[in-house]
Amino acid sequence: MTIPRFEVFSEVIKLGSFTKAAEALHMTQSAVSHSIASLENEWGVTLLIREKGKDLVLTEIGYKILIQVREILKRIEHINQEIALQANLEIGTIRIGSFTSASACLLPKIISKFHKKYPKIELKLFEGFYEEIMEWLKTGAIDVGFIIEHDLDCEFYTIPLLEDTIAVAFPENHRFLEKDVIRVKDLKDEPLIMPKGMYQSYIEEIFQKAKVQPSVRFEVQDCNTIASMVNEGLGVTVGSELFLKTQPNIHTKRLPLENLRKVALACMSKQATTPAVQSFLKVATEVYSHS
Repeated sequence: MTIPRFEVFSEVIKLGSFTKAAEALHMTQSAVSHSIASLENEWGVTLLIREKGKDLVLTEIGYKILIQVREILKRIEHINQEIALQANLEIGTIRIGSFTSASACLLPKIISKFHKKYPKIELKLFEGFYEEIMEWLKTGAIDVGFIIEHDLDCEFYTIPLLEDTIAVAFPENHRFLEKDVIRVKDLKDEPLIMPKGMYQSYIEEIFQKAKVQPSVRFEVQDCNTIASMVNEGLGVTVGSELFLKTQPNIHTKRLPLENLRKVALACMSKQATTPAVQSFLKVATEVYSHS
């Protein structure tokens, strides 16, 4: 084929040496010389002048051909990248780590749009607690995961999606129904169902900043269980508005807080992600670009 000989010709000129080109291309020097000679013989022209002890010199026609050869190689590389991208997307699998509220409220919109654009990509969902998702990302068990951005020193590459607003959830006929605004101090004497895991330290910090000692009645891990307990009148809870507002038979009101954290998608490295994952991140950004 001519293309390998084009690559040899381009590399020889780039490095200015048959020997260096041979090393770079993992060929023998005689094979490099033969490739150049075969091009010259085929085209009936002299591409470069090589004199012992002197630098290689392109002839006028050699210079013109070099420009065309490199343009051809560039186009071939572009074609190869497009083919590789398409191939990876067509057979790709994306492993997604998610916590309950993200699975219920964020993921469906992303998946819906993603499947319309890339119907052949397989998405595998791994649900877990926040700490598990962080560990899965570190060990490579998942390709991308939902996290809550705590600070700017996050060890992952992250794409913020929306603010993690915090709300109070309470049952029917509760006194909070009459209040326009609920503040942290209003929770002082309320029996609190404390979420365990990813939100617990954050909620405890909210109470500490307000100098309020919460009256914790239960500590519960599962979000759905917490919502059911609130519905039964066993207490109020504080948590992600994103999830709580989707639960039937309970009411929510947002806490007026500053410096809200963001729900984000994270991966270990942007450069190391597959084309399929890059497309997933792009779609997620498009879905929540106005949030």
